[in-house]
Amino acid sequence: MASNFWTSSHYKQLSDQEEVDVVHPLDKEKGITLEDFKLIKMHMANYISKVAQHVKVRQRVVATAVTYMRRVYSSKAMSEYDPRLVAPTCLYLASKAEESTVQAKLLVFYIRKLYSDEKYRYDINDILQMEMKILEALNYYLVIYHPYRSLSQFLQDAGLNEINMTQVTWGIVNDTYKMDLALVHPPHLIALACIYIASVLRDRDTTAWFEELRVDMNVHEEMP
Repeated sequence: MASNFWTSSHYKQLSDQEEVDVVHPLDKEKGITLEDFKLIKMHMANYISKVAQHVKVRQRVVATAVTYMRRVYSSKAMSEYDPRLVAPTCLYLASKAEESTVQAKLLVFYIRKLYSDEKYRYDINDILQMEMKILEALNYYLVIYHPYRSLSQFLQDAGLNEINMTQVTWGIVNDTYKMDLALVHPPHLIALACIYIASVLRDRDTTAWFEELRVDMNVHEEMP
């Protein structure tokens, strides 16, 4: 695994928001709008989280899986890569990448238990075949840096590492995966933005601390 974010494949693949907010031509032909595109990805992120709770994997695995899913759809069409198969396959792949391997048959078991809709009824072979397609779509770049590590360090440095602030800020970081922020912004900036939001919610004055970091507050305020 790359030891430095700035030399990693993750950094090299960061995109502008305008590049991420593009509906594939094949999906446009199917009538999928940009709003539909965002909602489907959000729904699939929730789908990954729901299945992950049952197979009992760490939040980091969920975050990696959601990032994979969002990265796949930055180049591939949903009409060709069914989100209902891509989502659990990304969870399967992320569990291996994060060394918390979940067996494909366990995923299939819980998907069938959680969803009665036949459109979700994929089997083990479907997941294994889609895994290869996703690996190709990701160009085999599987290393993902998340805000969690920076978050812990920043909270301690700012003197905000009490349980309440940690829980609130951690929850806000989890919510960022409902958007495409991981494809656009470095993880440490996402962590700082989440601390800023949490400090406003909990009425904690962090202005001086952010000034010491020489961080442009406008960057965080402009994050969606």
